[in-house]
Amino acid sequence: VVDDTVVREAGVPPAALERVAEREQRELLRRAARYRGERPALPVAGRTVVLVDDGVATGSTARAACRTVRARGAARTVLAVPVAPPDWTRRLAGEADELVALETPPGFFAVGQFYADFAQLDDADVIACLCEAASGDRTERPGEPGETAEETETETEAGVEVEAEAEAEAEVVEVEAGPVRLAGHLTIPAAPIGLVVFAHGSGSGRHSPRNRYVAAGLHRAGLGTLLFDLLTEEEAGERDNVFDTALLAARLTAATAWLRRRPDTRNLPLGCFGASTGAAAALRAAAD
Repeated sequence: VVDDTVVREAGVPPAALERVAEREQRELLRRAARYRGERPALPVAGRTVVLVDDGVATGSTARAACRTVRARGAARTVLAVPVAPPDWTRRLAGEADELVALETPPGFFAVGQFYADFAQLDDADVIACLCEAASGDRTERPGEPGETAEETETETEAGVEVEAEAEAEAEVVEVEAGPVRLAGHLTIPAAPIGLVVFAHGSGSGRHSPRNRYVAAGLHRAGLGTLLFDLLTEEEAGERDNVFDTALLAARLTAATAWLRRRPDTRNLPLGCFGASTGAAAALRAAAD
């Protein structure tokens, strides 16, 4: 599923789009094999399919899921979410036969805004849930059939192979931000051409599989990365802090100053990779 408007406005050339599509197709095949194992895909032709997501923001993921099950012959599609923006039915009109949302608050900013714990899941978490559902056993949560507890733990920590590789090269650091110290991972490849500071969104952090996956790609391109928690554990327990973009922007500014004091990073060009509330904080920090 390609958002033609985004592709057009971003000026993505066809060759680049094709490369991304090929890479994502390989990743989809990997995940299908990893998650299902030898279990066949469930038949949906002629059936009513209920798709459940943790929430809808842009709707891109939900749109892709709806189109996929329709292409596989689903007779009726229902998309159900706990929370969505007020205009979500307009955004997804025609994508499903029925759209259900428990809440559509006017102050919607991000899905993580409505969760006390919005931590991301890695491959091992997904596999454990699927195995539990397939076996009907609610007492044990194995990683995969035949895996030992030690193997499951290793997989949980690694997420995917490329993430484990990126983590192994990282230096564990403490970023000085006024009166607090923020835990982080600093990775500097050989002959770096720059460094990217990650400003994660609500519910995410330096251990995020998604952030580590992106960081690994940047490392291969010769860019260093700093993945760090914008809040201390105590601060993160107060939900208002998670959406305090002024506080988060101040932490990004402090991280930049900290990098400028280090001999190995002080002369590197700096950039910021932001998502959700982190993106808002990055823009605010840049403006300041």
